Amino acid sequence: MKKLFLILAFAASPALAQVSIDQPWMRATPPGAKVAGGYMTVTNKGAAADRLVGAASPVAARVELHVHVHAGGVMKMQQVQGFDIPAQGQFVLKPGGAHLMFFDIKRPIKEGEKIPVTLKFEKAGELQAEYAVGGFGAMGPGGAAHSPAMKH
Repeated sequence: MKKLFLILAFAASPALAQVSIDQPWMRATPPGAKVAGGYMTVTNKGAAADRLVGAASPVAARVELHVHVHAGGVMKMQQVQGFDIPAQGQFVLKPGGAHLMFFDIKRPIKEGEKIPVTLKFEKAGELQAEYAVGGFGAMGPGGAAHSPAMKH
């Protein structure tokens, strides 16, 4: 009976949800900034979909899930309750799209730092990620700023 309980406990464990975080990153912030954005790719190798429903970090009073929406010819951010991560698929958070929004940051976030973030999933539970901080204006996890010479 004890063996069966251990097998069932392991089978229900969040580790089997097979969700991983790839290339979590954010930009450095100038002195006095109160917000920052966070980006990453969430990969789900599992057979069932999952949902990112929240996040937290010691550098911010709160972290929200946001998307950009066009309303009345204006692009603005809007908080959402979650991001669906398809089974055997990915969900990408990137500048100009879905992202994490860090509010009331407690200090400037500096290039080269690693920022701890706890991500909360419906099925996978809590996952820890370390966000690499790129320079001001970085457009990707490598920290390179956008350049007019870059091709899209």
